[in-house]
Amino acid sequence: MSRLLAAVLTVAAAAALAVGAALGLVALLDATPDQPNTPLITYEHADQEH
Repeated sequence: MSRLLAAVLTVAAAAALAVGAALGLVALLDATPDQPNTPLITYEHADQEH
């Protein structure tokens, strides 16, 4: 019975660690600011005169 209890506790601890890591990763991704969506290259149109 002791080995079964140790196995159950190990599985529960691993599951809790996995859930904690997933929630931490989601919180970290939500904390990073969004990057501006500015184009690196702009093309001039033919109807524009300079």
